[in-house]
Amino acid sequence: MFGEVLKHYREAEGLTQEDLARRIPCDRSQVARVEAGARVPQDTFAKTCDELLDTGGVLLRLWSRIDWYPQVEHPDWFRRRAEMDAVAVALRAYQERVVPGLLQTEDYVRALFSRRLTNSEEVEERVRARLSRQQRFLDADGPFYAVVLDESCLRNVVGNPAIMREQCAHLLRVGRHANIHIQVAPADLPEVVRPNASMSLIRLPDGHEWVYSESLDRGYFNDDPAVYGRHSQTYDVLRADAPSARESAALISDVMEGYGHHGQARAERGDLDQEQLQRRQRRRLHRSGPRFPRRRPRP
Repeated sequence: MFGEVLKHYREAEGLTQEDLARRIPCDRSQVARVEAGARVPQDTFAKTCDELLDTGGVLLRLWSRIDWYPQVEHPDWFRRRAEMDAVAVALRAYQERVVPGLLQTEDYVRALFSRRLTNSEEVEERVRARLSRQQRFLDADGPFYAVVLDESCLRNVVGNPAIMREQCAHLLRVGRHANIHIQVAPADLPEVVRPNASMSLIRLPDGHEWVYSESLDRGYFNDDPAVYGRHSQTYDVLRADAPSARESAALISDVMEGYGHHGQARAERGDLDQEQLQRRQRRRLHRSGPRFPRRRPRP
């Protein structure tokens, strides 16, 4: 439905998929997949298309009313956490090594699961399940979500530099939402005391509060008030000592720019490698050619 409406307004403006993609900007395949119903767009995509196609906000309103993930299956051990995300009124989190699931891009999620799953259908099922948790938090009136990222989340490459660059750009975009607050704890600030592991502090509508952490294939819940209070205090001190959201956005921008340079450097290195290969080949050809006796001057 969303894809058909988008296609209608795009064609009414006399634009091709490539024209629209260039103005967004994004890859043409993204527009094609959204129109074909093969990719779930972000709310920012819908809003940008509304502005470019002068729809009066139709696409964003439609986006907010669609159940994008009517049927998803979470791993058994994670199902309880997913149910909490669906009703939580506030979520505070600290994350190490990888970007938290609620803030991951589709390509990042796919690259992450492809590391340890070989079945492509299972990978896509996990991708849909993870993305299904995000929509509620990305809504304009979504629940409060504060997260402190260890810098390793930005530096640990998942997929390739292009995926990481887009992931950083996504963090900057969602960080502008009124309900989402993102800070980064830099590696060069050892005085910032971090929790011993990634964790989440979850508040439910009835006021019940939970501490959540996980291992590779198991989630751990604790609602002991004393335990929650101890971790909550540690987290509050971390947020107070970490750079502000604005300073953190500057750090994310720097890392994102670095991934752009990394791609350029790889291209330049590829050209250099090709040139060196050609030089080696020319030397081999020269050495393998016929040898002629060199004339020496007579004494």
